Amino acid sequence: MRDLTYPPIIVAAKLGFRLLGQHIDLQGTHHVPRQGGVMLAVNHVSYVDFVYGGLAADPSGRKVRFMAKRELFDHRWTGPLMRSLHHIEVDRGAGVTSYRTAVDYLRAGECVGIFPEATISRAMELKEFKSGAVRIAAEAGVPLVPAVLWGTQRMLTKDHPRDFSRGTTILIRVGEPLHPTGTQPEAETADLKAAMAELLDGAIRDYPAEEQPPGAWWVPRRYGGSAPTLAEAAELDAAETRARAARRRG
Repeated sequence: MRDLTYPPIIVAAKLGFRLLGQHIDLQGTHHVPRQGGVMLAVNHVSYVDFVYGGLAADPSGRKVRFMAKRELFDHRWTGPLMRSLHHIEVDRGAGVTSYRTAVDYLRAGECVGIFPEATISRAMELKEFKSGAVRIAAEAGVPLVPAVLWGTQRMLTKDHPRDFSRGTTILIRVGEPLHPTGTQPEAETADLKAAMAELLDGAIRDYPAEEQPPGAWWVPRRYGGSAPTLAEAAELDAAETRARAARRRG
């Protein structure tokens, strides 16, 4: 796949990390194979997860083609960029096309990224997973690699002002590949979620204590933070969906 935009975007992103004085803590990146199709499943806590999620595969020399909502492709600025990076457009009302595209990419040896939660988690914990990651990886016959990000929500997420203060630590943890068969997608999706939950727990516990004070808004309630619980976050998500529908109606 010809890439004219991706290499300079990677260089610009890494320069941005340095200018922001960010500490990028990567572990487990050797689990991403250097060749062949592979699906990378990433948690979703921030609007910038596309940027940092790609770092999970960077040490292996891979460029990640993320599955992303159609609205990003429809936007006058982000649309041309997303297409030039060969990301995959997802129409939530008709997902068959994106499913087939992802399978084709994987069979062609690409690294495809997916957010199994589909939308950002306001609870900063793993939401309910869709089974697409398991089904796509199984049909393409490729490994499914779990990965988590922690710290990206401090910069740009739902319900909070953006904050690109210098010195933020970003943790990226990559786990051992899973090999779904697709025969039991619900059970295999549960296995994926369990693997990512373990990685996320480790990332939260590894995060520098001085940057993660008790009561922090971006830390889950059960870890001593003040983020909404999963139930509270679900209510906020539902309210957001209703408000969006009302705006479309007029």
